[in-house]
Amino acid sequence: MTTSPLDRAADSFAAELARHRTGRGLSKKQLATMMGFDPSYVSHVEGRRHRPTEDFARRAEAVLEASGAIWQRYREYDDLRHARSLPAHREPPQPGQWMPPGTGLIVEREHATLTHTGDDYHCVIRRELYNAGTEPVTRYLARVAVDRYPNDPGRSNLHHREHPLTFAELQLNALRDDAGEQEPMHWRAKHDRDAFKEIWLLFENADRRFPLYPGHRATIEYSYRVGRDKWGTWFQRAVRLPTRHLAVRLDLPADLDPQVWGAETSLSSEEGPLRTPVARQNVDGRAVFDWKTEDPPLNARYRMQWRFRAQPGTESEHPDTPTRVRASDRMREFGIVQRGADLLRQPSHQFDLPRQESAAREIVDRLNTALARLDELHPFRKGVGIAAPQLGIDWAAAVVRPPDRTADPVVLLNPRVVDAAPDTDEQYEGCLSFFDHRGLVPRPLRLDVEHSRWDGSRIITSFEFGMARLVAHEVDHLEGRLYVDRMTPGVPLVPVEEYRETGQPWRY
Repeated sequence: MTTSPLDRAADSFAAELARHRTGRGLSKKQLATMMGFDPSYVSHVEGRRHRPTEDFARRAEAVLEASGAIWQRYREYDDLRHARSLPAHREPPQPGQWMPPGTGLIVEREHATLTHTGDDYHCVIRRELYNAGTEPVTRYLARVAVDRYPNDPGRSNLHHREHPLTFAELQLNALRDDAGEQEPMHWRAKHDRDAFKEIWLLFENADRRFPLYPGHRATIEYSYRVGRDKWGTWFQRAVRLPTRHLAVRLDLPADLDPQVWGAETSLSSEEGPLRTPVARQNVDGRAVFDWKTEDPPLNARYRMQWRFRAQPGTESEHPDTPTRVRASDRMREFGIVQRGADLLRQPSHQFDLPRQESAAREIVDRLNTALARLDELHPFRKGVGIAAPQLGIDWAAAVVRPPDRTADPVVLLNPRVVDAAPDTDEQYEGCLSFFDHRGLVPRPLRLDVEHSRWDGSRIITSFEFGMARLVAHEVDHLEGRLYVDRMTPGVPLVPVEEYRETGQPWRY
């Protein structure tokens, strides 16, 4: 049975509420008390038995300090409920009306320009900010991410390990602009990784401090450069704060005959095309592409991609021509059954051991061989597992290789979970059958699994932390489940080219 857009919007609100409540370590009863509601009411809203009200959404937003996320989910639900549309002549609401008090920082307008200069890419981000919170804002978080080969994560990770992005080459500049009066902004590094930088832009410089006070506005602008050998043919904007207007411009050499397209993802949908077209104009030998959107949802991602049709030579000689092979296509070529196949949704057949021992051993050998060959395609620093259905084999066998490569792989025959710890955590998982994305999946920190030996006897093995997660993932495969079935409703998948933890172990 399909659900209506209104039902999906209510589900997104409930998921956002639950995510922030659990993130604050509050029970439903504690949250209800802080909001001034009956304890059962929060439970009913999260359980989708009650629809949210404006008063409930405002109080939840203020108590949980959700940076506008809860309130925006409510607005999306309420707009659908009333099927409202603003007349063209009507002015948009002011920030104080648009978001409740205590929301925090709001982006009224963002304009991002990326210019291909020949040897590098020059990026300029301009944001008009409004402080709808109750405290002065003293810093703003900026991010720079590169991915040289976005459709080939293994190759891209290796490239950036050998040629890491550096702060020095970024030539980062930032300023605050108040009615034409400009103040340079100092900055401080937060995260420094091979292909990813996080930077605090500070509302201060050597001469003075200039915080953004509640109820005040300011425009900030920052720019940086990245060499063509590190950038890749894509540019993305992610909506991390409530935003009213977002515009993107790509300024590319016209003589290379660029072709531009885009895609978007959000909390409620997987990747799809941009809802509005990209406009092109030619100006003085440049091909200028413009795209914009109004009221983008929080956590939405808008990705612009391009190729140069007039680029001379071959793909292998000219890195600006994008790789056309998706990560999932490489796995499919390798022989891994991909998401959408009926076999991945069916419970696997149980072995009759020891009668079928030789068949079981043959299947396990094929699984071990596949794992060894997969190392050529991708680094699996967190460990890796593979289940027989992923090779098109409808039998209950899986092999899990621990992160410690010196440890022996775990063979699971006819496995069944018999106990799990009540304590859980959320970590990102990937799947060989769904390799274009990563997803945040809650799993128990300990898992007790009963499984068969070759002679047919049964044994219970206890797994903890990362191994518990790996084993749970493979047992799910044998029961016809994928990790997306375990994700909290409303939590978005992350495209593999945006995932920055490849090659890093899970953290416990």
